[in-house]
Amino acid sequence: MNNSDEPLYLSAGEAAAELSISPATLYAYVSRGLVRSEPTEDGARSRRYRADDVRSLKNRRAPMVEGQGLKAADLPVLDSAVSTITAEGPIYRGVKATTLSETASFEQAATLLWDSKSSDPFAKTNMPPISPAMRKIMDATKDAPPIDRAVAVLSQATEADPRAYNMVSEGRAATGARILRLAVATMIGAEPSADPLHKQIARAWAPRHEHAEDLIRRALVLLADHELNSSTFTVRCAASTGISLYDAVIAGLVALKGPRHGGVGPMASKMLDTLIAGDVAAIVRERVALGERFPGFGHMVYRDGDPRAESLFGALVKTGIDKRLAVEIPERIKEATGAFANCDYALAVMRRTLDMPPGSETTIFAMSRIAGWVAHAIEQLETRKLIRPRARYTGPAPVSRR
Repeated sequence: MNNSDEPLYLSAGEAAAELSISPATLYAYVSRGLVRSEPTEDGARSRRYRADDVRSLKNRRAPMVEGQGLKAADLPVLDSAVSTITAEGPIYRGVKATTLSETASFEQAATLLWDSKSSDPFAKTNMPPISPAMRKIMDATKDAPPIDRAVAVLSQATEADPRAYNMVSEGRAATGARILRLAVATMIGAEPSADPLHKQIARAWAPRHEHAEDLIRRALVLLADHELNSSTFTVRCAASTGISLYDAVIAGLVALKGPRHGGVGPMASKMLDTLIAGDVAAIVRERVALGERFPGFGHMVYRDGDPRAESLFGALVKTGIDKRLAVEIPERIKEATGAFANCDYALAVMRRTLDMPPGSETTIFAMSRIAGWVAHAIEQLETRKLIRPRARYTGPAPVSRR
């Protein structure tokens, strides 16, 4: 709710003074949609400006630069040292994810994201405790989808873990490792293990493919974090209330399931099955003519191609896969729509190549992203600040009484 002492509208002079800018700059912000304005009620030619927009701009840390065409969605929401997004893909604490994926294990990527330097959070003795209640849930949900099963088990994990609320930096990183080991084991239907996570997943879902371990390892590293996407921002909001890392990860898992986020992978797989079963060029033309979307293509950040997908495609091609999957189909769709393949489509290709269970695209995505969620949750907890966004009100203005 708006504070009753704060005005809903400001005059041009008041708005410019509040932002310490010239009237010309204020008008530039209005033209870019950053500040809304409307005629005054008295019928004069003067205009009034939304005070909440002015306050929002004032609170932003990023300086506004005229001529750059900035939009509200382009402005940073909060500070983070965990990762950022560049044209070359995500950067994890100064290290390119694509470079890291060439040789690093998933555990090494997670340790980097958690900024753990003085101890190894993935020590063999750092295993998640499993309570009788968790064991019952594991048994009762053995046929449930992997992410749903993990959510159910993690809901009891905070109470079972006496170190769940450890506030020391290395203690929180160790908790992150226990969460990852527990979540992965739960999703693949195995007991928690200190073995490398990519090896555990390969044993469970692609035991007969000689390249499974390396492909899964690469995918986990590439997708471990992607700045403030929907699920990560959800995690940070949840963590800001002071909940445990286990519960913060639950918030991320639930958000990731959505069809506009981590749920795109299975849709890309279904499309891929259709394309491979027929004439690729003809099917692409037909879908374009009908106005149908191509799940796994296009990205709101990577306009010229998703480096994560390109990295995974390169590794897949080296294994000798059917090049239609990683080369012809992406080229046909790009030619027809202008959209590049993204990491969701790359995961669909990997799932098909390794003959992993249906839906494992989203599950791999979730397993990987837990590393980033833990990093962001730790960082948020360290600020000891509650995230309380303000809505941009679009309802009717209050009627003035005279």
